[in-house]
Amino acid sequence: MDNAIYDRINKITDRIIAGDEMSDEEGKWMIRLHEDYLPWLMAGADRVRKTFRGKEIEVCAISNVRSGNCSENCSFCAQSGHHKTAAPVYGYISADELTRQAKRARAWGSSDFGIVSKGWGVRSAKERDQLREYIQGMKDESDIGRCASLGVLTQESATMLKEMGLENYHHNLECAESFFDDVCTTHTYQENIDTIRHAVNAGLRVCAGGILGMGESLDQRIELAETLRRLGIESVPLNFLNPQPGTPMGERTPMTPMEILQSIAVFRYMLPKAEIRIAGGRQFLGDMQAMIFMAGASGVMIGDYLTTKGRQVEDDLKMIEDLHLSVRGDTQQRRTAKKDSRVPNAISA
Repeated sequence: MDNAIYDRINKITDRIIAGDEMSDEEGKWMIRLHEDYLPWLMAGADRVRKTFRGKEIEVCAISNVRSGNCSENCSFCAQSGHHKTAAPVYGYISADELTRQAKRARAWGSSDFGIVSKGWGVRSAKERDQLREYIQGMKDESDIGRCASLGVLTQESATMLKEMGLENYHHNLECAESFFDDVCTTHTYQENIDTIRHAVNAGLRVCAGGILGMGESLDQRIELAETLRRLGIESVPLNFLNPQPGTPMGERTPMTPMEILQSIAVFRYMLPKAEIRIAGGRQFLGDMQAMIFMAGASGVMIGDYLTTKGRQVEDDLKMIEDLHLSVRGDTQQRRTAKKDSRVPNAISA
């Protein structure tokens, strides 16, 4: 073991806590550290998390309101109409069902609940009417934060969503720009950037992150983190590829637990003040899921994912409690609302 490496980690940690930024070069060095240094790296990331995010964990959930036959060709996604998969196919769920899911997620302590719909943005009057009904139902029946993930936005559609009562918009960059053509060709990386800017201009809070483990290089993971930092993203979901049979990425090997934890820690260093929430693919951590918070995560998505099942909600809440952390805005009522512990169709990205 090299004491100089420990010293460098300590110096970077102290500097970040003092308000400095980590350079791209330091990020590329840190993400390549041997796993023997991971406990020390995680200890530093945990210090950074506690400094800027405290001991509260933000919990959220999302509903996949329609599924399958998506016009986008994202290489990781089982819902794409370009791939032959076993993903479910259904039209819009009812507004009553969406509201029921949102209220239940709020009872569990979720701060936000997302309406997720396949495709490229909001194009038709039918879509607008359905979204208006969803958002109004959430406003009328719950105080949960109203979020949506609807694909690419124009400035007009972003403003329209804000006027409907939407508060947050989720739109992942997915990966570094230099890798994006390997992931999707039905929309551009610039459209992703523009969507974020349109949402911000409309007054929406933006949640944007990506999926790691799609075949990108370590440097490209740092490139993604740097892009998110440059855009000033305050809420960053990290997903880890869950290879879906029938997709172009269906045969990729999932990331190892140690690699996942190291990636979380490095993103915490690169984005020290951001809400870093762990979403799809965390099942690949196995028995090490609780270590995401020690690695610097400050949020987690609960319930099921896009086309796969997630953990039981009570297990996630117990995990947070066992670590002597707390759910942001939690109450005793929410802590006891654990019997029916799945959000149908809740997803991570």
